[in-house]
Amino acid sequence: MSTVKTTTTIQTTTPVRSVSGSIKPSNHTLHDIPTFESKEQEQKWAKNHMAGAFRIFAKLGFADGASGHISLRDPVKSDCFWINPYANHFACITVADLILVNHNGAPLTATEHKVNAAGFIIHSSIHRARPDLNAVCHMHSPYGRAWSTFGKGIEMLNQDSCMFYDDLAVYEGFGGIVLAKEEGENISRALGNKNNLILQNHRVQSPPPPPAPRRCDWVDYEQKAFAVRIMPEKMSNLVYTHICRLITAGQTVGEAAAFFIALERACQTQLLVEHAVIHAPGLQKKYVGDEEAAYTKKASGSPAAMYMQFVPEYELIFKETKGEFCQ
Repeated sequence: MSTVKTTTTIQTTTPVRSVSGSIKPSNHTLHDIPTFESKEQEQKWAKNHMAGAFRIFAKLGFADGASGHISLRDPVKSDCFWINPYANHFACITVADLILVNHNGAPLTATEHKVNAAGFIIHSSIHRARPDLNAVCHMHSPYGRAWSTFGKGIEMLNQDSCMFYDDLAVYEGFGGIVLAKEEGENISRALGNKNNLILQNHRVQSPPPPPAPRRCDWVDYEQKAFAVRIMPEKMSNLVYTHICRLITAGQTVGEAAAFFIALERACQTQLLVEHAVIHAPGLQKKYVGDEEAAYTKKASGSPAAMYMQFVPEYELIFKETKGEFCQ
C-alpha cells in the first residue's frame, strides 16, 4: 500500500465533509486525494491503485474472460498511458503486468504480453480527447450489459442514482468491436464532457477480413503490440450482435473505479424497479427533482467523493491479498 500520507485539511463546508455527516473539525482524516513530492511517487501510487482496482472488479464479478480494460495516463509521460495485458484474469494482475503504451500503440515497457486492439483504440481516443481525465474503466459487467440493451440512461430514482446527474451519456450507434480508429473517436465524442457512458447493443455487418491469414488464429496487429481475432473468409458476411457495456472515467483510478461500481449498481436498481412496476401496476416511480439531484451530485459524485468511496475497497483488497498485487 502507498506510504504517502495526505496532509490536506478538508473544511467543514465542503461537499465531502457534509456528506460524511461531521459538523465539527476532527483529527480523523477522510480519504483525501493525496499530493506528491514527485511524479515518480504519484506514478507508483496510481499504478498500485490500478492493479488494486482489477482485484476489486474480479471480486465483484466484473471479470469476463479476456474482456475489459482499465487505463491510466502516466503521471511522468502524460502523452502515454498504462493498460492491462490482454487475456490476463483481473484476479491475477499485478503492477508488474501493466503495459505502458504511447498513443500510437507502441509499448514502452518490456513485456511478453499483448494489448487488446479494441481496448487501445477506445482508451487512446478518450485520453486524447479528454486531457482532464487520467483513468478510464471499460467492463462487460452483468447489470450494465442488461440495462444497456435499452439504450437509455438511468433515472434519478434515489441518492445513488444522483451520482450520475448530468454526468452520463448514451451511445446508441455503437459500431461493434472497435478495430477502427473512427469508432474510438465516435465513442469519445459520445462521452463528450461527461465522465460516464453507456454503449448500447448494436447489430452490425462484419467487415471483410484481411487477406492473410485464411484461418481463425491469434495474430499480431500493428507494431506487434496487439492481439485481435481474425475471422475466416467464409464468415466475412456474418451478421452478429455485439455486447453492450459501460465506460467510466475520472481524474484518478479511484474515481473511475468507484463510478463504475456505482453505475453497475444503478443499472441493477433500474432493472429491479422496471420489473416491479411491470408486475405491480399500482406502483409508480417517484423521481428526485432536478435541484435536489444537482445538489446530491455535487456532494456525492465529485472527484473527491468518488475517490473516498474507492479507498475502503482498496484497503480491504490490500489486506486480503497482503498487497501482493503491488509487486
